Amino acid sequence: MARELFVTPSCWRVNFNYYFPRPRFSPLISPSRHPLCAPSSISSIFSASLAMDDSKAGSIKEMPLGLDTTMEEEYASQSKLLQEFTSISNIDKAWIFKSDDGTGSQAMFSLSQANILANKRRKFIVSSYISNESKSSVNFRWTPFPIEMAGASTIVPSPSGSKLLVIRNPENESPSTFEIWDPSQLEKEFHIPQSIHGSVYTDGWFEGVSWNFDETLIAYVAEEPSPSKPTFNDLGYKKGGSTEKDCSSWKGQGEWEEDWGETYAGKRQPALFVINTNSGEVQAVKGIEKSLSVGQVVWAPSTKGAHQYLVFVGWSYDTRKLGIKYCYNRPCALYAVRAPLYESETKGLELKDSSTEDVPVFNLTQQITSAFFPRFSPDGKFLVFLSARSSVDSGAHSATDSLHRIDWPTDVKLWPSAKIVDVIPVVMCAEDGCLPGLYCSSFLSKPWLSDGCTMIIPSIWGSSQVILSVNVLSGEVSRISPADSNFSWNVLTLDGDNIVAVSSSPVDVPQIKYGYIVEEATKAAAWSWLDVSSPILKCSEKVISLLSSLQFSVMKIPVKDVSDSLTKGASKPFEAIFVSSHCKESDACNPLIVVLHGGPHSVSISSFSKSLAFLSSIGYNLLIVNYRGSLGFGEEALQSLPGKVGSQDVSDVLTAIDHVIDKGLASPSKIAVLGGSHGGFLTTHLIGQAPDKFVAAAVRNPVCNLALMVGTTDIPDWCYVEVCGSKGKDNFTEAPPAELLTLFYSKSPISHLSKVKTPTIFLLGAQDLRVPVSNGLQYARALREKGVEVKVIVFPNDVHAIERPQSDFESFLNIGVWFRKYCK
Repeated sequence: MARELFVTPSCWRVNFNYYFPRPRFSPLISPSRHPLCAPSSISSIFSASLAMDDSKAGSIKEMPLGLDTTMEEEYASQSKLLQEFTSISNIDKAWIFKSDDGTGSQAMFSLSQANILANKRRKFIVSSYISNESKSSVNFRWTPFPIEMAGASTIVPSPSGSKLLVIRNPENESPSTFEIWDPSQLEKEFHIPQSIHGSVYTDGWFEGVSWNFDETLIAYVAEEPSPSKPTFNDLGYKKGGSTEKDCSSWKGQGEWEEDWGETYAGKRQPALFVINTNSGEVQAVKGIEKSLSVGQVVWAPSTKGAHQYLVFVGWSYDTRKLGIKYCYNRPCALYAVRAPLYESETKGLELKDSSTEDVPVFNLTQQITSAFFPRFSPDGKFLVFLSARSSVDSGAHSATDSLHRIDWPTDVKLWPSAKIVDVIPVVMCAEDGCLPGLYCSSFLSKPWLSDGCTMIIPSIWGSSQVILSVNVLSGEVSRISPADSNFSWNVLTLDGDNIVAVSSSPVDVPQIKYGYIVEEATKAAAWSWLDVSSPILKCSEKVISLLSSLQFSVMKIPVKDVSDSLTKGASKPFEAIFVSSHCKESDACNPLIVVLHGGPHSVSISSFSKSLAFLSSIGYNLLIVNYRGSLGFGEEALQSLPGKVGSQDVSDVLTAIDHVIDKGLASPSKIAVLGGSHGGFLTTHLIGQAPDKFVAAAVRNPVCNLALMVGTTDIPDWCYVEVCGSKGKDNFTEAPPAELLTLFYSKSPISHLSKVKTPTIFLLGAQDLRVPVSNGLQYARALREKGVEVKVIVFPNDVHAIERPQSDFESFLNIGVWFRKYCK
């Protein structure tokens, strides 16, 4: 049994507002630019003294570039409020440990919080003892303080819960550190040098860290070691190279290597390793082809004989690795390979040298084009996995998923021929109230109820995320989060047959929930959910007050101009989330911000967003549109968009705007629009195609010119599919012909630039490989050329998401100030 961790008195509680003080000065103001900092001349000292004497002269100070006095006041006011939203913590993961006597459980939550001054996310652990006082009552007793996990890249408890692995990746050429903790102290610490492997992958996609069943071995995915590079000195090329730093020589670059694009720039090929938890000895897993990138490793159930096997996901590539972040259309398969063999010795486990042996690698899913998130049942009798074959086969970067099962043979020779059973097929068009399809971006490492065949998984359902119960033997699927709620739900961990979850809405901060099964007379299981009082998601009284004045609803928007050529799924209403104030001070409507998600095959769900809640709290209504092509509405609706971008999606957004205007919820003269990536594509299309509709616009890394993007992006195939439809997948080439470049241009927002007159702010990441900064800069410069008011902020170290804490903060602060200027 697992031992209890962080046992605490039940009377202690924590108010996080006391333990995470806010910065003493605004992170947007550099001390070196402050008028009182390090004056370099007598005149500047004199100016500073004048500035301090308001009674003798007006204040003299240097204004930040692009600001006037009024805007600076707005900056100061809005930044204080945005800071209060930004300081709210996120729950990233959770684990449950059963107590030795079986009377309760220990929950451990991994949280993170923006540390704006350090420009990083602060990670910490909070623990709670869970006691079930009755079937309908649960008590969480929280530790008094969080414990910061400084420098920890990931933490992974062992299967028994008696050990905790902490991995610390280096920020330079130092070794990776593996720490193994028991409940009272550090038990082992191993340092893995760069000559064996680079950083361990903790990205949520290639990432895989898995203990074996007896906790003697850990399999994981890390960057393969750096290849040797040519060495030069003052005499020219140095034969034999050099492994040590030498001031009389220098390393050349060597041949350039492909990477997996956005967020993976400079990262080496993900490879599979196993570490012995007793000796710290690390071995690369043999037999895997160099052309295969590996990830998501798990241990297979024990087989007859001495060998243990690993199951992992493999992504193959030919001449180029196309961008994989947010792109589920990259073919992948499940593979099985034999783990390095250890033999028992008197002094522990020693690695048996098998370098001369031929190690076979089995492809387990040759019958299907996509397979990932492998999970074995508790008894080891079957393997369940998710598939994005709709994405791979159509070329859409994301689409409706399917769930599959392999009945696991005990004979290794039968693995490649094992039959793949469909558990949840791709849903093309669901009836109202029925499962619209499976849209799942993650699984728990242990998603099983005690019957051994029921999985608990999150999935998108329309504009909300819900929790599903799936019987993988019968295929029965039930929505177990409340069907009468428009809130979004996510499962954090399982406590036996109970669920620890989190629920939120656009106007409600996340709250922990505890779910349990209520048996009914018909033997059909229904679920009841309890509120859990928690100190870990506290926010300021001001934020609580502002959010309490807001409300939201999910609207169904009828499709405009339905034609016979549309499929049934594409003809059904799409949805929009509308956030507004409870009560209006007058008959006038608050200004409206239309919010558009990227992708386009993504979705905006009804969960809490700190940045959008900030915009709502400073006086804006929000219309968050899930146009056709979004996830969560069936495959027919999704596949209706490729080939029609810039027209169908634009029409849907304009229809949604007219819908709220007709209902008296928005004023036609006070509408702004905000979008990033494909949402920026839509935003810039809208201000060109409907130039009188919007008083202000804001875009983050927008797609403005597909003809330019196709030659510079890490996903040029995306341009082909979204412009040409599914046939674009087969026509993709690195050298598009002139007529195709002309088509790309005609489908782009830049083709409507001559009509644009909306003041627009651009937030751009200079390290963006998905939509390179040249796309937004070209469009912004062209607008300036024709006299449209434009503001451009470039974040030099940010990628496509612009999610570094300082950049995200400054981005939404500038959006709030920009909209306040033009959309009062």
